[in-house]
Amino acid sequence: MSNGTRGLFCNRTLNLRGIRAIGYDMDYTLVHYHMRKWEKQAYSYLKQGLSERGWPVHDLSFDPDLVIRGLILDTKRGNAVKANRFGYVKRAFHGTKPLDFDMQRQTYQRILVDLADDRWQFLNTLFSISAACMYMQLVDLMDDGKLSGSMSYHTLYEEVQSTLDAAHMEGRLKKEIVASPERFVDVDEEMPLALLDQKMAGRKLLLITNSEWSYAQPMLDYVFNPYLPGEMTWSDLFDISIVGARKPDFFSVRMPAFRVVSDDGMLREHTGGPLAEDAVYVGANASLVEETLGLAGEEILYVGDHLFVDVNITKKVLRWRTALVVRELEKEIEAFQQFHEEQKKLTSLMKQKNELEDEYSQMRLQVQRIRKGYGQPEDQGNPKQLERQMVDLREKLVELDKQIAPLAKAAGQLGNENWGPIMRTGKDKSLFARQVERYADVYTGRVSNFLHQTPFVYLRSYRGNLPHDAVSLPDMELVAP
Repeated sequence: MSNGTRGLFCNRTLNLRGIRAIGYDMDYTLVHYHMRKWEKQAYSYLKQGLSERGWPVHDLSFDPDLVIRGLILDTKRGNAVKANRFGYVKRAFHGTKPLDFDMQRQTYQRILVDLADDRWQFLNTLFSISAACMYMQLVDLMDDGKLSGSMSYHTLYEEVQSTLDAAHMEGRLKKEIVASPERFVDVDEEMPLALLDQKMAGRKLLLITNSEWSYAQPMLDYVFNPYLPGEMTWSDLFDISIVGARKPDFFSVRMPAFRVVSDDGMLREHTGGPLAEDAVYVGANASLVEETLGLAGEEILYVGDHLFVDVNITKKVLRWRTALVVRELEKEIEAFQQFHEEQKKLTSLMKQKNELEDEYSQMRLQVQRIRKGYGQPEDQGNPKQLERQMVDLREKLVELDKQIAPLAKAAGQLGNENWGPIMRTGKDKSLFARQVERYADVYTGRVSNFLHQTPFVYLRSYRGNLPHDAVSLPDMELVAP
């Protein structure tokens, strides 16, 4: 995999020399899963739970390409939508079927996606893929009258979520993963070295995960211990380890802490004072961590995969620095790199189209002024001659569109045939990208990408481009750091 895909991408300047502690989430951050295998298994338990309640789901099957992270479920209309950074819907499905342009415009021309409204359910983690897939398939069954009872699309969403939550509460999926982690876990052998570099450079390392001890211990054993030096284990690597953290409340509520005192998970209540280093706790809270370390705010960096639970709340409440892991980014960058020559051609064709459209519009305005008798009469030309030239231009534009259409379609399918890349909607940023930009100081594909920089690096954000930069600063490299 090329270095281009393994970068640390900086939204806000971050001096790692000023970071005194680095906290990590576990699932899809330190422990990365084969998403399709995990979500297929989660889907099977969800399907089983619905079937036991009498739902006609026996013919349904998991389709991992039906949805991507960053989509929003419109539970009022039974749709999945992709919005741009301003909340305008740019692509939409009803159930498993795409809405055509006219229907999409009719449905959403006066509606903006507002994530504060319960109507919209943001798919901001890979753990949401199985439930979203099932929801879209059930919308089809509901529309066909195959679901009994009177339900709204929103109630349908709640039923899917409650059934999946019940399956997770039973813990069957996690038991399967613990029993055969090699089936579900994508081990990154470089990742322990990245954290070891940070620890040896004087950073305090924190584990803060919602996963319970019985699951976190074997998973961390599996991904860390074989790749650490000598007899060192993951518990030696982290200065403070917190499982069952109950994020996002962990960051804003002073919950009690319990120390894990045996491998089978026996707990002893923490009665006060700082947390003991090199210990594992259940519960606890961010304020207690700050007091223990004597650190606060921008001295702490937290790394996670969940936009809301890991980076949004952390940034808003505590002002910790934040890094988001977006594993899908690597394949998307590779896809864009492979599409490079086609993109150059598409850009050139679009430039030609813009120039011809401008020329056509100027002629149209000139004809309008002549026909309606206003403006400067001299040198306005012959309207019939201008109209013939406009016909020629229109034919050239039609030919250009024939060349542009397949390239534009291919560009819009990079990453996912149905939805395109996670961070873009056409030329604009997606709503997901806007959330990343707003709350994550840094984003990257995996934790081991920290190896491509040192623990002492000064990460500088790129100069933000504005539409007028091309004319006001023509000689400046617009994306230079």
